Amino acid sequence: MKQIRIHGRGGQGVVTAAELIAIAAFSDGKQAQAFPSFGVERTGAPIESFARIDNKPIKIREHVYKPDVIIVQDPSLLNTVDITKGAGEKTLIIINTAKNKNELKLNLRKENVYAIDATKIALEIIGKNIVNTVILGAFARVTNLISLDGLKKAIAQKFEGKGRDVVNKNIEAVTKAYNMLIRE
Repeated sequence: MKQIRIHGRGGQGVVTAAELIAIAAFSDGKQAQAFPSFGVERTGAPIESFARIDNKPIKIREHVYKPDVIIVQDPSLLNTVDITKGAGEKTLIIINTAKNKNELKLNLRKENVYAIDATKIALEIIGKNIVNTVILGAFARVTNLISLDGLKKAIAQKFEGKGRDVVNKNIEAVTKAYNMLIRE
């Protein structure tokens, strides 16, 4: 079983990102879970959401304490939240940042860190600073836990009520992120 923890701020689509991972995994024929962790926080407050992916039924029902993958949607959290808590030697981390991964001060092996300027892609293609879908393109590429095709299907399913233009822009953005981030 692979466990994913997503960090962001309230209103940034952190919960939606976990849901999209689960939908994409289901589309790829896998088992998945997605769930948030927040209380009375409000827009802008740090929050987490979680996802699990496996080839067999997932019976565990608790927070992700030892993530295999950490996704950070908001780089300002690097200075305020211990985003590496529970990370192991093999934990991968995908960060939305304009910085090079070598500029980031993290207690993780640099070969496990992937930096992508998801904000730039979101503004360029979607026209808004909404990076939750964009960073999932990088997640699909780096981890191979979900396919790009599965992610596109998840976006179409989740956003179908928002109109074809929203679906198309999000698919274009995840595809660009997927193609930009080559496994190192």
